[in-house]
Amino acid sequence: AHQRVHTDEDNSTYPTVEPEGLKIKREIGLIGGIALISGTMIGSGIFMSPQFVLSYVGSPGASLLIWTISGIVSMLAALSYTELGTIIPESGGDFIYILRIYGPFPAFFAAYTMVLVLKPFAAAALSIGIAEYAAAPFYTDCSPPTVVVKCAAAFSLFLVVIINVLNVRLAIRIQVIFLVAKVLALTTIVVGGLVKLSQSTDMIVENLKVENSFTGTQFSLSTFGMAFSQGLWSYSGWYSLSYVTEELKRPEVNLPRAAVIAISLVTSLYLLVNVSYLSVMTPRELMSSTAVAVTWGNKVLGSWGWIMSLAAALSAFGSLNGSFFSGGRVCFVAAREGHMPDILSMAHVHRLTPSPALIFTTTVSLIVLIPGDFKSIVNYFSFTAWIFYGITLSGLIYLKIKKPELPRPYSVGVPIIVPILALIAAVFLVLAPIIDNPQIEYLYVTLFIVSGVIFYIPFIHYKVCPRLLNKLTVFLQLFLEVAPTEKNL
Repeated sequence: AHQRVHTDEDNSTYPTVEPEGLKIKREIGLIGGIALISGTMIGSGIFMSPQFVLSYVGSPGASLLIWTISGIVSMLAALSYTELGTIIPESGGDFIYILRIYGPFPAFFAAYTMVLVLKPFAAAALSIGIAEYAAAPFYTDCSPPTVVVKCAAAFSLFLVVIINVLNVRLAIRIQVIFLVAKVLALTTIVVGGLVKLSQSTDMIVENLKVENSFTGTQFSLSTFGMAFSQGLWSYSGWYSLSYVTEELKRPEVNLPRAAVIAISLVTSLYLLVNVSYLSVMTPRELMSSTAVAVTWGNKVLGSWGWIMSLAAALSAFGSLNGSFFSGGRVCFVAAREGHMPDILSMAHVHRLTPSPALIFTTTVSLIVLIPGDFKSIVNYFSFTAWIFYGITLSGLIYLKIKKPELPRPYSVGVPIIVPILALIAAVFLVLAPIIDNPQIEYLYVTLFIVSGVIFYIPFIHYKVCPRLLNKLTVFLQLFLEVAPTEKNL
């Protein structure tokens, strides 16, 4: 760092330290990339969403179909984001892609919604999942009290932010360790299900036969839309690596490889796990279960059923860690581009982690946690998230048509049909629940997004910056030991 002396109006002088721009290091290799994507995807969703998916569509066959389509859509969307990540090799995911393709106005709404709604809601939902499963063994005859769940959820948020603020490499190592534990837990469910299937009663085997598996299916746009939202919630995380492109080693190679390996692994496991659930429980038992993995554990493992509660809690914790690792970068990059307060664009001078952005994301998540319940959080999170995924996917289609000459080390390639199919799914997920079953909450969400214009016009367009904010930035910069960063391209 070097010093420059400023002179103010009364001719007194004071030194101001101007640090040279820091660069966040490229610490993530192929294994770390796979762990970040699949470790974020495999969270509480596969342990909590199956009963919701089945209750929406009404039959085992339709339920498995939803899980399969969700996996395919996630793969198509991830491949599209991979191409965007090689054309625009910057961190920040949807925000940075929308900014570079469509400009600052729509990009601000993406940043505003992601930082204040999407990422905190996702973190809150995951932390609730951790808390419910961690508390389940202690409350065998009833649901755990809300206060206990909320306190345990808040503790998990604090623990994850400490890990991510301390060290990038530590966060990635924890992600890899937890991924191995999750795959082992899901493999246990798959093997246990296969064993039970060979011993199952005729009724359960009948439910899994093709001719009976679609009996009772509820056909409506709303039910399929809601089931699809719950299924895709369990796959959310397919985009994780696009948020940290500047921290990925050889992104042009590792971005597509990690996406394809991770999503293939997760889709295969999810389908096998759902078959295992259905081989142990009847559809009615599955739909009435409050924690499907625990019910499965009690039926298959007997007195060792509590292991499933522990596995689900650890799985959700690994997902929360991955979600925080990638989600905190949206806030960080948006601030670096001038769309959020400057302090959020800074990194710790020694640890090289975007600690102010991570602390801010935690604070908003804790506020969201107070009133939220899992099911409503998932539905509104999915609705808002797919608005911006759709805008991003349309951006790739625009670049393919208008700017085919852009250098593409990797291309989803020739078939423009890939982002088109993913975009159709995004449009369906946004419109289906509104058209079929309009609810006032969707209007509130839309109004919230549009309200961003109140902040955009003075602070982003006209760059109004209150003096108090400057003083606060200097104080926090010294208190948190952080400094401005440069892009790592």
